[in-house]
Amino acid sequence: MKRLIGFMVLFMATLFATSPNQILKMAKDSGLEAMPKGKELKNFQIQKIKELGIKAKKVFTQEQIELGKMIYFDPRISSSNLISCNTCHNLALGGADLVPAAIGHGWKANPLALNSPTVYNSIFNAVQFWDGRVHNLGDQAQGPIQSDVEMSAPADLVVQKITSIPEYVQAFQKAYGKDIKIDFELITNTIAIFEASLVTPSRYDEFMSGNLKALNKEEQEGLELFVQKGCASCHSGVNLGGTMQAFAVAKPYKFADIGGFKGDQDGLIKVPTLRNVAETMP
Repeated sequence: MKRLIGFMVLFMATLFATSPNQILKMAKDSGLEAMPKGKELKNFQIQKIKELGIKAKKVFTQEQIELGKMIYFDPRISSSNLISCNTCHNLALGGADLVPAAIGHGWKANPLALNSPTVYNSIFNAVQFWDGRVHNLGDQAQGPIQSDVEMSAPADLVVQKITSIPEYVQAFQKAYGKDIKIDFELITNTIAIFEASLVTPSRYDEFMSGNLKALNKEEQEGLELFVQKGCASCHSGVNLGGTMQAFAVAKPYKFADIGGFKGDQDGLIKVPTLRNVAETMP
């Protein structure tokens, strides 16, 4: 009798369990999207780079990506010659720095107690910076370089340093043509080109693209809960975040006053991506 009851319970649970197809539909209906891949991904990256207004016949070329990578790792673009983009957005640490508040010029912590968001998949963010004040990676790159509490390097100094190095001048000419003018905007846009290449597709994307076996049963149940509990209300889109949302919707956030950060003028903040979240905790 006990076996029969156990079998009936198991049968009923199986009968009413949410199917993978239903979970996929729920996820898509809630605003979750797969990362584009192949030609679709490259076209998306090219389009985002074209929006920067770079005066070149082609953008997102391998030469431009490699040049952006060189600058990204070069601490000489900071006034101290010690801090590179990779210092706070360390590609070996999930694209972040894993400390509660970013450490910048003079080895001081960010005065607003802000931590460094991951640079991986940042091309999919609708806005950049926690207060969403810019919308593209080129403008974003200009901020930390010039910020007194980050790299503390005036734009003119950065251009002076880059153009004083013959190998850099040659690399820019190879990437953009011999007549290219190397200014601060082109330098930061080139960093953005490299950052646009930093994408990390996963099995989750395969599931969202229709491969129902890409996630195991427990992972599918987790995705179902993620949608049902409303997590996808803020952590949505391709990047599971990256848009501006209201701060403390459910209840007051007990750390809201630390450092004085209030978000933008409307009290909205950029939602952190949940991609690689296990590796990017502050």
